[in-house]
Amino acid sequence: MDPPSASPSSSSSFKTTSWFSGFVCGRPAKPGNPNMNNNKTSGDVGGSVKRKNLQGILFKYGPKPVQVAFKMGDFKRQVIFIGGLTDGFLATEYLEPLSLALEKEKWSLVQLLLSSSYTGYGTSSLQQDAKELDQLIGHLINSEDSEGVVLLGHGTGCQKIQDIVHYMHTHAACSIAVHAAILQAPVSDREYRATLPETAAMIQLASRMINEGRGMDLMPREANPDAPITAYRYYSLCAYLGDDDMFSSDLSDDQLKMRLGHMSNTPCQVIFSMTDEYVPEYVDKEALVESLMQIVQCHGRGRESSS
Repeated sequence: MDPPSASPSSSSSFKTTSWFSGFVCGRPAKPGNPNMNNNKTSGDVGGSVKRKNLQGILFKYGPKPVQVAFKMGDFKRQVIFIGGLTDGFLATEYLEPLSLALEKEKWSLVQLLLSSSYTGYGTSSLQQDAKELDQLIGHLINSEDSEGVVLLGHGTGCQKIQDIVHYMHTHAACSIAVHAAILQAPVSDREYRATLPETAAMIQLASRMINEGRGMDLMPREANPDAPITAYRYYSLCAYLGDDDMFSSDLSDDQLKMRLGHMSNTPCQVIFSMTDEYVPEYVDKEALVESLMQIVQCHGRGRESSS
């Protein structure tokens, strides 16, 4: 795969005054306006604008049968939507209005399927997701003449926002084409699963299986009824400082820096839901958001309202 030719300067050449373009070009949000949902931009789309169906291009971006993506809009810059665990195409209701808003900014919206999509997350890994995400970006660069991408991770509850964080840490060939990242609902899978009665015993079982060299063997069904899951993946999601443990409220500043500090090199927006049902009640959400902002040096923060 050829290295990407995109550079940050290609983004700055696009003239617009909207919040989105300012964020992508690396300009911080204006002081006193941290809440993204309160800002009206030229790309906003009102509720009266609706489509009866979604139109776009379905294409292959890698060798596996599952490696399929759907692009809405025919532009040289793309926002790549990465859904949460169990998600696939059309994971959220906001994708259609988002695509309409991006059209006004002359950006395409790309949804992708990974090996970990739908019920595949239990037998996949962050490393595999990062490899496939790099293949998609490489395809957009080499086949679509992409001038740059923004990664949008949606993670209400059991999230795959970690894919973005891990991908940017790999310094993969195509990661230079990433102009910005948006983390929507970056909450801890571990803290949510810790509220389930079976988790503690299953973490011990997963640890024992890994130590016995059986990390890729499947856990008992009661560990994760929704999908088959390996001992490694279960431990990664549920154990303290597992590979997926990036947004827990009990991590120290040093631990957060080790896991998230590299994101400070990329314009980053955090959008946190204060009513997320997957965040335990004991978590201080305000403090968590502040910690994340300091670590990744966000260009702005959005808070989703309870409405």
